[in-house]
Amino acid sequence: MIVLLGACRGLMKCNGQYLLADGLTCWQQIEGQEGSWKFEDGVLYTEGDGGGWLSTIKQYSDFCLELEFRVPPGGNSGVFLRAPHKGDPAYDGMEIQVLDDYAPEYANLRPTQYTGSIYDVQPPTKKASKKAKQWQKMKIRCIGPNVNVELNGKKIVLANLEEHLDKLEKHPGLARTEGFIGLQNHGSRIEYRNIKIYTCK
Repeated sequence: MIVLLGACRGLMKCNGQYLLADGLTCWQQIEGQEGSWKFEDGVLYTEGDGGGWLSTIKQYSDFCLELEFRVPPGGNSGVFLRAPHKGDPAYDGMEIQVLDDYAPEYANLRPTQYTGSIYDVQPPTKKASKKAKQWQKMKIRCIGPNVNVELNGKKIVLANLEEHLDKLEKHPGLARTEGFIGLQNHGSRIEYRNIKIYTCK
């Protein structure tokens, strides 16, 4: 089920960047309970109930994406890239993990499950995340097979997806060249703000 959250008035352009966090009008909810995502005081958020995920209305291929996020203690979310609306966006597209890396319950995760990783594909080279309840900045660059992630000013992922073709059976989304950008509702409160997308080289 796809729920349109309003008539998209067009993305707000500012210095060559397009702001995606200007309300809910340029987003659509995929699966889950209608109304589980809200926008207030410049913050796009969910309390974690209702399931599903939030998708852009437009599909993107090569782009740079910047955003800020804040997770509560034990929080878990993700940013989907080049995802389709059918299937699992983390595998039929790909996911950049957003997590409370310091939560005791996540102490024994695989390296590819921590913040900034291409989920279940490539881990971050270093731990750059902050503790829960703090705003954090993430920049994602997708150009062809190259996916780079910067977290809080530190480059933590420099990935060439062509080096992960052995994972295609489980992660067919690694071969996608276009799709939707999405925000994951994974059962906990998660907040996003200052979401910007723009053309980059």
